[in-house]
Amino acid sequence: MPDATNVPRPLAGPERGAETGTRARVARLILEQGPITASALGERLGLTPAAIRRHLDNLTSEGMVEARDARPPGGRRGRGRPARVFAITEAGRDAFVHAYDDLATSALRFLAETAGPEAVGEFARSQVADLERRYEPLLAAVPPEQRVRLLAEALSNDGYAATAGRAPAPGGGDQLCQHHCPVAHVAAEFPQLCEAEIEAFARLLGTPVRRLATIAHGDGVCTTHVTPRGDDGAGGDDHAPATTSARRTAGGGLQHH
Repeated sequence: MPDATNVPRPLAGPERGAETGTRARVARLILEQGPITASALGERLGLTPAAIRRHLDNLTSEGMVEARDARPPGGRRGRGRPARVFAITEAGRDAFVHAYDDLATSALRFLAETAGPEAVGEFARSQVADLERRYEPLLAAVPPEQRVRLLAEALSNDGYAATAGRAPAPGGGDQLCQHHCPVAHVAAEFPQLCEAEIEAFARLLGTPVRRLATIAHGDGVCTTHVTPRGDDGAGGDDHAPATTSARRTAGGGLQHH
């Protein structure tokens, strides 16, 4: 007969709530900072190795996170077992997206009703301002012809899964594709979020840009055409949304990037 003092007792009441809250903090940190090692998670959250391992095991079994071999610097694998990092899965990302979307949409609806649509636009620009402040020194340090590629890399580091390439449309230029949008569901109702982002891209790149397709409108990727420097575009508002036919054409040809 086992010693009763060594038998784990089930969590109940406040303990269960604290356990669930800590697990949510672990998952959120992986979403925001991942891929990340277990030791780094423990240090940032103030958890013991045993505690962080328990939460990671539970999150992995629930399909919220997955373990991967870390990529060594320079792509060269050294001796010994490769380090393991934890990354959020699509299921885990969806769980956060839906929760955040509901709250963000409700908040923006309240803001629009109480302060007007202009307030939503101001809010969107304030949110993009932080991204612009972080990216501006990076892009200013390279020649103009390298900025679209560097912007894609910076966006990818922030979770947008962005790529850059030459534009297939007549007139040349570059094309920036974002294969993931963290606020797509919210932007479907509040296009001010997309408008603020595209305005920031134009300032960062120092040339007119035009949004051709958006995930928020049902396209498979957010597509931005970047006008060649020295060319003021084909007239009209460079930041205006593309027509439906243009969006469909762009959205159908960009999965190759």
